[in-house]
Amino acid sequence: MKVAFTSSSGETIDQHFGQCQNFHIWEIGPQEALQIASISGISTEGDEEDRITARGNALADCAIVYTMQIGGPAAAKLVARKIHPMKTNEEVPVAEIVGKLQEVLRGNPPPWLRKAMNKDKAGSFLED
Repeated sequence: MKVAFTSSSGETIDQHFGQCQNFHIWEIGPQEALQIASISGISTEGDEEDRITARGNALADCAIVYTMQIGGPAAAKLVARKIHPMKTNEEVPVAEIVGKLQEVLRGNPPPWLRKAMNKDKAGSFLED
């Protein structure tokens, strides 16, 4: 599953979703995790609606985005795209979140996480 982190350095979740300059994308599975990409240069200029749309487009294949803060309208737009926003409310090391996610994936993930992991697969109405 692909997970994005709002981070200035790639080491710590330390940016607000709407103002961040860098998204670090990881492929995370129960046994392995690898940073696969960094997305930068998404403008913070212009209309808020355009910024949210540009960020959503850049993260389209991610299941989750971890960020320090995110506004309600931006979070709702991500959820509509089947990207789950997760607020940390404080600076947290990316490695810590990756480790916790892997631990959950090795066990019995909650329904929302199972759904996020399978976001690109056609689902059945029975899953809801």
